[in-house]
Amino acid sequence: KEISTQIAASAHAILVCDGAGWHQPGERLIVPDNMTLIPLPPYAPELNPMENVWDYLRGNKLSSLVWNSYQDMRNAAKNAWNFLVSDPAKITSIGTRDWAQVTR
Repeated sequence: KEISTQIAASAHAILVCDGAGWHQPGERLIVPDNMTLIPLPPYAPELNPMENVWDYLRGNKLSSLVWNSYQDMRNAAKNAWNFLVSDPAKITSIGTRDWAQVTR
C-alpha cells in the first residue's frame, strides 16, 4: 500500500519479487490496483542482484571461518555487512548486469 502511494496517478508499477512468503499475494499481501507483482522464477539467482551480494560476502568475508559463539558469528556478519555498505560503488558493481539496464 505504501509503495502504491508513490506511483503517479496515470502510471502502473511493476514490482519484481523473490519467493519470500510475504511477497505472495493473497490474504496477507493485498496488491493495490496500480501495481503488478512479477515473481522471479525459483532458483534463478542471476535475476536477483541481492544473491550476488550474499555470494560476495560469503566468498570474501565469511568463508572458511569457525566461530566460538553465536555472538562471534553475529559480529562477523555485522562487520562483513558494514564493510560492504561502506562502499556503495562495490555494491553497484556486484549487483549490476549489463543485460538488465533500464534507460529512459
